[in-house]
Amino acid sequence: MNITVLFPTATEASLFSHPGVTTVVSGVGLTATAYATLKAIQQHKPDVIILAGVAGVYPHAGLRIGDVVLVASEVEGDLGFFTPEGFTHLAHLPLDMAFERRHTLACPALPAGFAQAKSVSLNAALAPFIDSREVEIENMEGAAFFHVCLQEGQRFVEIRAISNVVKPGHDDWDLEGSVRALTDGLHRLIDVLQREDAGTAPA
Repeated sequence: MNITVLFPTATEASLFSHPGVTTVVSGVGLTATAYATLKAIQQHKPDVIILAGVAGVYPHAGLRIGDVVLVASEVEGDLGFFTPEGFTHLAHLPLDMAFERRHTLACPALPAGFAQAKSVSLNAALAPFIDSREVEIENMEGAAFFHVCLQEGQRFVEIRAISNVVKPGHDDWDLEGSVRALTDGLHRLIDVLQREDAGTAPA
C-alpha cells in the first residue's frame, strides 16, 4: 500500500519512521499545505495521504492534552471580514445555502476504532474572534488539505494529537508529549489502513 504522510513541521515528524511510507514536511499554514498536498499527490501517487500534526483543543470539548483523534471535518475559520460589529465568516453572508455548506469539508471515510473530532483551520492560531461552538479542535493546515484531496479525488485521513488548550494566555503546552502520542497514533493508523488494504482488518 502506497502511503504518504505530511507533517507541518520537522518537530512533528521527528519521532516517526516507517518502512515503505513516504514522509513530507509540508510547512505551516494553509497556503504551504495546499501546495505540498497537491505536489505529494502528483509526485508520489499515494493510495492514501495522511496529514499528521498537533492541535489545540477548545475548552468546551471533551478532549485532553495527549489525546489523539482523526479529523471528521474541517472549516477555514478565519475566512471572512471585519465590520464594526465584529468578524463575519464568509459562510454567514446572506447567500444561497448550497454556497454556505461548501465551507465545511468532511472526510468521506475514516477507519474505525479511533476517536473523531470536528476541526477549524486558521492562519491566525488562538484567534479570539472565531466561532468555535461547533468544533472541538483547531489547527493551521487541515482545511487546505481536505480541499485539495477532495478536489483531486484522493483518499485521505487527518490525524491530530492534542498539544494545548485554545485559550490566549494559556501556556500549558505539551509539545513533546503530544508528538509522542501523535507518532504512536500514526503507527496504529497505518497498521489499520494496511490491514484493511490486505483484507485482514479485525471485524
